Amino acid sequence: MHFLRTSPLLAAIALLGSSTCSKPDVGEVKPAVTPEVSLKGVDTSPLTPRERREWAAQVSELLAPCPEVPVSIAQCVSENRPCKTCLPAAQLLLKQVQAGKAKKEREDAFHARFDAGKTKTLVTDGSPEIGSPDAVVTIVEWADFECPFCRAFFPVLDELAHKYPTQVRLVYKFYPLQAHAHGELSARAAVAAMNQGKFWEMHHMLFENQDHLEQSDLEKYARALNLDLGKFRADLGSKELGERIEKDKKQAEELGLDGTPFLFINGRYVNLAYLASQDDVSDWVKLDIELAGQTPRPAPSSSAAVAPPPATATPARAPAPDNKK
Repeated sequence: MHFLRTSPLLAAIALLGSSTCSKPDVGEVKPAVTPEVSLKGVDTSPLTPRERREWAAQVSELLAPCPEVPVSIAQCVSENRPCKTCLPAAQLLLKQVQAGKAKKEREDAFHARFDAGKTKTLVTDGSPEIGSPDAVVTIVEWADFECPFCRAFFPVLDELAHKYPTQVRLVYKFYPLQAHAHGELSARAAVAAMNQGKFWEMHHMLFENQDHLEQSDLEKYARALNLDLGKFRADLGSKELGERIEKDKKQAEELGLDGTPFLFINGRYVNLAYLASQDDVSDWVKLDIELAGQTPRPAPSSSAAVAPPPATATPARAPAPDNKK
C-alpha cells in the first residue's frame, strides 16, 4: 500500500450506546461533571463546549511532564510550578482536541512530545548538514527524493534551517523506498553531488523536479551545477556509494522507520500523524530553543542560501509519510 495512513486531521467517528433510550428504574446515575479549567496562556475560546470539557478533563488527569512536579498539567500551570513544559503541554492538548483527535491519540501525542524517555542518540557523522555545529536544536530527516510527502515537507525544514542558522542544524539521511523506481538512483545522484560539495543544491533540484529523475535528467542537473560529469557518472555506480546509502537505511530501520519522511528533533521521533499542521514543527523547534535557555533569533530573510520551491508546494497540513514497502 502506497500510503501509510490517511490525513492526520481525519478521525474515525465511533457510534456509542444502545439502539434505544430507556428510562431508568430508580436512582438515575448522572455523569460526572468536569469542572471548568481556565489557564493563563491557553485560549480555549475557539473550542466548542464539548471540546472544552474534553480538554479540561485531560489537562486535569495527565501529570506534568517534569517528574519533579507530581501534579496535573492544569495545577502545574495554574500554580506556576517550575516546569517549563506544562504550558506547552496544555497548548498541545488543545490543538489535538481542535484537530478532532481521540483521547488516546491526544495522550500518545503528549507522551511522544514530552516524555524524557522518548529521546534517542543519533549518529550524524558524515551526513550532509546545514546550520551551526553548536546549534541547540538538531533536526534529522530520512527521506526519499521520489516520495511526494518528502517533497511537500522539505520546504518546512529548509525554512527552519535558514530562519535559525545559529540555533538549528538540519541533517539529511538517505532512505530510498523500494516502491519508487527512481528512489535509489536519485539518492545516488545526491551522494555523488555531495562528493563534489554540491549536496544541498542537488537536493533541491531533485525535489523540485521529482517527476524527472531518469539518469539523463540527473546528468542534466549535474551539468547545471558545474559538476565533473565523469566523476559524477563513476560515483553513480560505485560500490562505496551504495554502501553509504545502506548505512543510513540500516540506522533508520533500527530506529523503527516505517515510512518517509522519518523525522527526529533533538533525538525525539516526530510522528507526523500527531501534527495538526506544519506549524507544529516550527512551534516544536522554537520551544526546544527556549528550553535550551535561548531566545529564538530569526535571521534576516535575505540570509537564505538556497531558495525553497514555490509556496504552492507546501501543504497547509502536515503530510502523511510514505510507506517503506
